[in-house]
Amino acid sequence: MEIVKVDTLPFLQTAWGVQGKLVIDLPDIGIINLVLKPGEIVPPHKTPVDVLFQVVGGQGTVTVGEEKAVVTAGDIVVSPAHIPHALEASEGTEFSVYVIKVPNMKKTALKTPND
Repeated sequence: MEIVKVDTLPFLQTAWGVQGKLVIDLPDIGIINLVLKPGEIVPPHKTPVDVLFQVVGGQGTVTVGEEKAVVTAGDIVVSPAHIPHALEASEGTEFSVYVIKVPNMKKTALKTPND
């Protein structure tokens, strides 16, 4: 059994300038914990794989295609492959989201010292 202690993982800079933690990096699934400060955004972009956004803290807006929704801890949003999606933290709150990619795109969102 492998237990990932997310709180102990180091923060890395993402391609969008927000902080993220590489949680799981397996061939069939990749999970990144993005933590957006109040007002920070991940701008609209597309991925060639399905993405799930699981909100673990705070409040923010998730956009998928032409739809927008305000989400909070416990919500999961589905973004199909090739559809633009974006995240925005609400003012006054940190927005923590697990970004789950199936299959894994192999760290494309995180810039690590060895990349």
